[in-house]
Amino acid sequence: MSFKSLLMGAVATAALAPAAFAERGADGEVSIIYWQAPSILNPYLSGGTKDVESASIVLEPLARYNETGVMVPFLAEEIPTVGNGGVSEDLTTITWKIKPGLLWSDGTPVTSADVKFTADYCMNPEGGCAQLAFFDGVENVEALDDLTVKVTFNQPKPNPYGPFVGGQSPIIQAAQFADCLGAKAPECTEANFNPIGTGAFVVDDFRPNDVIQYSANPNYRDPAKPAFSKITFKGGGDATAAGRAVLETGEFDYAWNLQLAPDVIARMEEGGKGTAIAGFGPLIERLEMNMTDPSPSLPEGERSTIAHPHPFLSDFNVRKALSLAIDRPLLVEVGYGQAGKVSCDLVPAPAMFASGDMHCATQDIEGAKALLDEAGWVDSNGNGIRDKDGVELSILYQTSTNAVRQDFQALIKQWWSEIGVETELRNLDASVFFGGDPGSPDTFQKFYADVEMYANTFNGTDPQQYLAAYRCGNEPKPSSQWQGENINRFCDPAYDELIDELARTGDIEKRAEIAIKMNNMLTKDTYTIVPLVHRGRVSAHANSLGGVILNVWDSEIWNVADWYRIK
Repeated sequence: MSFKSLLMGAVATAALAPAAFAERGADGEVSIIYWQAPSILNPYLSGGTKDVESASIVLEPLARYNETGVMVPFLAEEIPTVGNGGVSEDLTTITWKIKPGLLWSDGTPVTSADVKFTADYCMNPEGGCAQLAFFDGVENVEALDDLTVKVTFNQPKPNPYGPFVGGQSPIIQAAQFADCLGAKAPECTEANFNPIGTGAFVVDDFRPNDVIQYSANPNYRDPAKPAFSKITFKGGGDATAAGRAVLETGEFDYAWNLQLAPDVIARMEEGGKGTAIAGFGPLIERLEMNMTDPSPSLPEGERSTIAHPHPFLSDFNVRKALSLAIDRPLLVEVGYGQAGKVSCDLVPAPAMFASGDMHCATQDIEGAKALLDEAGWVDSNGNGIRDKDGVELSILYQTSTNAVRQDFQALIKQWWSEIGVETELRNLDASVFFGGDPGSPDTFQKFYADVEMYANTFNGTDPQQYLAAYRCGNEPKPSSQWQGENINRFCDPAYDELIDELARTGDIEKRAEIAIKMNNMLTKDTYTIVPLVHRGRVSAHANSLGGVILNVWDSEIWNVADWYRIK
């Protein structure tokens, strides 16, 4: 559905799986395993998917995207449009109506004050919000009455569905987080670990990087849901153990993100306990090139900050050579098989937003060598490592601990050695790497390495918010509690102008043109982001678990309220 048709009022309604149960909690316990263990249950303080998704069981947005990418109301009565009066004719405001009678899990009413507070919380200039890009261009948020909230933008916004839409931008309770604004946000352990929510479940016990216990929310808006009385959410281990626990042993009911070779998954399915499910969204495995200096010789607080440009990755020729040396078809074959595709785009889907330019698809070792030679990077002392002006091409390359990612690291290290680049490999526990702890030196946001590899995605079918993450100033830094989505510290005023142009452009074809131009500025024009593989999402569920609908456009467990046990 185009934004034009959506804005004019052609809005889909939620079409969730029909309830296969009649009594809340009648189906007992369901068990979920995420081999990347959640570290926090506040998605505004972590960009890690495992944290966003575990929080989504409790915290909900006004609207989200269903399995086909269509926006559906959750806490809102309907999707605001120009046609129904919810979006102003000049596209500068959007007004949301909250469903009447909604309660927080503590029994207090959900009001527009909670929605306004959520915006104030994320947009606080003294804090660090991992989802700040959702609020890009927001000028003001007003509570007009108890159930009405109005968002005003600083220019016409043909796509006004950023704030409070999707699992990454849920509503938090004003009363619980009242003393957690700005720099105090990371200090509110009780609120961050045990958020009060509107979802089908509440947190009973949270052990960071280990296990979360949930129980059915007694104040959930549908008295017949959820079917399960409890969730055990186990974190940690690895993708292999998670897959076996569902597909072979039946120990768990749902396993997320089976980042495994396809033949491994096929063998596991022979166990007969479960079924693997897969779908392609915009998930891209890529390398991020650090545009700042992560050297430990710099004072703490100055490492990986824009005050210190990277000593050699600031050179476009080095970044391009590193990309040219990579054999992406082999990476796909080794790591994903049919669940992967070669892509040179940061936004590989939906198709209209992808450039489809396959400039990176063919490995060119000799071309990479020639490029470095021309740029003056030569092995001056015969030690096998290129250097220039006393700086050697010696890279610290980090990622999370995972069999496929370590295979990728080993291959890429070999290819880079062939062009005269030394590489040290580091792999970090995924629960820590994708966590949001501002005190940890090992998070992907802090980026204390030269190159790092991971994959992430965005909510919905329009990449506006995703691309807005690379605005100048949105980089993780000490003043933002090391939160921020501009991971490689890219900054180009011309790119920022395109963020604003995309935000005010309504024509869907023109939006695609702008988005592709922005994608190219981050990839083939600068090589600050080096895409590797367009990955399908692969998870697994027990054959006895019903109601599961894989969603590649929002939180994967977006409809956990509808899960039930097949009798």
